[in-house]
Amino acid sequence: MPFVQLTAPEGALTAEGRETIRTTLARTLLRWEGAPDTALFRSVTWTQLNELPPGALTTLEDDEPRFRVDVRVPEGALSERRKAGLIGEVTAAVLAAAGLAEADALRVWVFVHEQPDGTWGAGGSVVRYADLVALAADGQGAGDGRGAASGQGAGAAH
Repeated sequence: MPFVQLTAPEGALTAEGRETIRTTLARTLLRWEGAPDTALFRSVTWTQLNELPPGALTTLEDDEPRFRVDVRVPEGALSERRKAGLIGEVTAAVLAAAGLAEADALRVWVFVHEQPDGTWGAGGSVVRYADLVALAADGQGAGDGRGAASGQGAGAAH
């Protein structure tokens, strides 16, 4: 159930950055979760790019573009070390996609939201974190296409 949502001012990303940022963020999240690189796990890792009108996301100090990244993962999927690594790598990816330098890192905020167990559903069923861990551990996430509706969870492991 990993989900990454980037909110950015329209035109703040380079043309190349706009084309690649969603894939970059999704792959980064799966790697930090320790999820297997399978069709199933890739298919349930969603990304969303929200572009706001220029000037819609600023501070009291200036009108320079700001970037907000919301990452939603199952509760327990990321240790503190993994959260820190994820936040650092996501920040670097957004800066690169916007053509900005590391000195602009404070213009990127990353929020990690942990979804409590039993509060995420897919395919009409509740998907539990333990199901996701089991899928990753026993290789059932190897692209069989089964999701929560078949009694199999779909998401990432820790």
